[in-house]
Amino acid sequence: MSEILQYIPGNSPLHHLNPVTKLLMVILIVGLCVLSSHIPFLCLLIIILVLGSLFSGLINELKSQVPFLLLLSFFLVLLTSLTVQEGELLITLLPSSDPSEPGYGITYGGLMFGVLLSLRFIVMITAFQLFVVTTKPSDLVTGLLAFRLPVDYILMLLIALRFIPSLQLEAKRIHEAQLCRGYNPGTGVKGKIMSMKPIMIPLVANSLAKTQVLGLTLDMRGYRARKKLPFHRLVFNFGDGISATLLVLIFITFVFVHFFQT
Repeated sequence: MSEILQYIPGNSPLHHLNPVTKLLMVILIVGLCVLSSHIPFLCLLIIILVLGSLFSGLINELKSQVPFLLLLSFFLVLLTSLTVQEGELLITLLPSSDPSEPGYGITYGGLMFGVLLSLRFIVMITAFQLFVVTTKPSDLVTGLLAFRLPVDYILMLLIALRFIPSLQLEAKRIHEAQLCRGYNPGTGVKGKIMSMKPIMIPLVANSLAKTQVLGLTLDMRGYRARKKLPFHRLVFNFGDGISATLLVLIFITFVFVHFFQT
């Protein structure tokens, strides 16, 4: 099982981009997708991210996230369809006692709002994943230092990114150990839910133990006495110029779609 949110070595143009350029790309794309309520524009951002993964040879990494994104989109659309009662009533679930008023059901406004939220989450998750898997941890530190972020916050971010695959592998080992001991959670959705019960308690206990060891390790290495990290020289190449041009075009498209299109 491949680890999620971990750097994947490569020789693609996206790998060779300056970390500051990639950070700016992620910030702009995520910011625009949050501000945008235009579904075609969000689809355009998704297409750009998919093309970027193709050029980077990371399309398989995105494919592995498709089931999760589809499941997330399904629950978002379902939740908004049942809670947001705006627009034309498409499917009536509970008829109204008053014939002059529409009943409770799935409305066009709720459905479109769910689609909008799903596209936003797809853009944000995909952009962040491409950034993490194409950026070395040392380059990530250099890029964050360029934004003058405190070292403590940078360390917390790196530890959090490292803990995600660690928890993933730890949960898999615990699950395999439970199966070897004869535990049979069953099949189907109920079996999936029941299989999580004997995993969560040892997973949380092991995670707490690891945090204690990590804290002692930081103290023993004198982290608290060292508040500054060496700042590496940032080099921008031709690919960074192309990426900057692409960012400008995306921003111009956003402004045109939201302010000038009638």
